[in-house]
Amino acid sequence: MNGTITKRCGCRDAEGKQLNSSCPKLSQRNHGLFSLVQELPPRKDGTRRRFRRSGYDTKTKAQNDIDKLRALLNIADEHDVEGRARIADMLETVGSSKDPIPDHAETKRKFATGQSLTQHMTVGEWLERWLEGKKGLRKKGKDRYEVDIRLHLIPRIGHIRLDRLTVGHLDDMFAGIAETNIETNDANILRRTALDELKLIPWKGLENRRQRKAIKETIDAMDPFRRITGVATQHHIKATLRAALNVAIARGLIVFNAAAHVELEAAKRPKALVWTEERVAEYLRTGVKPSPVMVWTPEQAGQFLDFLADTGERLYGLFHLITFRGLRRGEACGLRRTDRNRAAGTLTIATQLVQDGWEVIENAPKTDSGERVVDLDEYTVEALDDQAARQEAERLTFGEAWIDSGRLFTMPGGSFIHPGWLTDYFERLVELSGLPPIRLHDLRHVAASLMLAAGVDIKIVSETLGHSESRITRDIYQSVTPKAAREAAEATAAIVPRGAVRRPEPEPTGPAADPRVEQVAQVALDHLVAQILAAAEQDGRPVEEVAQMALAHVAGQPAEAVSNHDGHTTATHEGAKVIAFRPRRVPA
Repeated sequence: MNGTITKRCGCRDAEGKQLNSSCPKLSQRNHGLFSLVQELPPRKDGTRRRFRRSGYDTKTKAQNDIDKLRALLNIADEHDVEGRARIADMLETVGSSKDPIPDHAETKRKFATGQSLTQHMTVGEWLERWLEGKKGLRKKGKDRYEVDIRLHLIPRIGHIRLDRLTVGHLDDMFAGIAETNIETNDANILRRTALDELKLIPWKGLENRRQRKAIKETIDAMDPFRRITGVATQHHIKATLRAALNVAIARGLIVFNAAAHVELEAAKRPKALVWTEERVAEYLRTGVKPSPVMVWTPEQAGQFLDFLADTGERLYGLFHLITFRGLRRGEACGLRRTDRNRAAGTLTIATQLVQDGWEVIENAPKTDSGERVVDLDEYTVEALDDQAARQEAERLTFGEAWIDSGRLFTMPGGSFIHPGWLTDYFERLVELSGLPPIRLHDLRHVAASLMLAAGVDIKIVSETLGHSESRITRDIYQSVTPKAAREAAEATAAIVPRGAVRRPEPEPTGPAADPRVEQVAQVALDHLVAQILAAAEQDGRPVEEVAQMALAHVAGQPAEAVSNHDGHTTATHEGAKVIAFRPRRVPA
């Protein structure tokens, strides 16, 4: 294709007519500007078209652009009529819009992957297309992606061309989120302050009613309470964008993933803490939980289960199962009667009920490893037997009104248990029990901590909980019961040999002794020794033999004390540990 470069100026003759290329001053170096004209392949109807551009101050710059145009035209083979037409369409659009000449490498990549050369996809358009293509994603996961895209990504960066998205754009986006968090927090404080002020104004009295009305009008004009976009959510937003851009790279739409190079504040997972006596006392004093994730001790877990048994709680078996086997909320609600193998003493976790808004959806467990078989101990088997008997009694009571949902745990009428309702119900039970508060999901943490404290192998714990890797189990469930931690500390300290002087003095196990009592005891001991010596001399027996007879008489019986624990024993016989309570059976 031919291309020409000309030089023109805006000078006019005496009659006011432009001289253009005939101006005598064009021979001067700094007079006039260069322009180019490049022939393009004709349109589909055969009409001629050209690429024109002017305003170059040197001929070299104009020639460079002509070389770029010819290189772009040569991307398509000379026999590829359709391909050359696509490139010509692009150059015609660029020429009319006065946009920069497209990059050769980018255009070649788009041409090879069959992308449009004239239309530029925005970030928002690609995110919507990417989300539509996630066919194998579960609804809850897809909804989470949709929230990130609709609330954060499209409003802030959706207008930017996909191929021009930079790390700077994303830095600005997250800076904007931080500013919005400050504004949201301030608005929440103002609304909360107004509500607190409203509570202090009495209802009676004309002036008080006027004040209450004015404050209510002010509150109505305020923004509603809103949640801030926390660090963990920001990381999820970044992960959503990064996943979408990775697919864009795989399809040849872009070559650089800006989301992979954005730095955010580290998201810290809340650490699970055990409700020790000190933490319980502090909570009762301040009303503030030490951590969002709290774990009961074995004794507290036993008290809760005993409370449920003593009050005849109809869902005792469900809470017992979560406490010891660590099922997720949706897995427990989704268990079917056919999932239980009573002869083998196992449960198959094959489905779950998931809350979407308030709607309940049944689908497979959270992960592939979530589909698992859980072994049951004898106490759990008893609890499930009692649960089945209770359910059968309810079925007979309701008669034809009974709804056969097929679930292992149901509402009194046989319908499935709503996961959201179960969470609220558990919180009420915990409050009635008088125990420190934990979430329903924290019962899963209780189960993990009990198994780890009992010496169960981390791999078995991971498989029981349905984790894909034991590493996840180690990262999440690091809390153990205080007794187990103290035993581990003592065992570690005992390994290092120390001199007798440096060993700590044993602490007294009881209250300080009264000196008068010690004096009386010493007198009695001296008298006993004197009697033993006299008896040995009179009978001719060794002093040691007489002393042993006396000690046996004082003790009442020579047999050694036998431990009679009643609880759950786990791990090997050599390293077994006993959790000092036994879950009680549900009364019939």
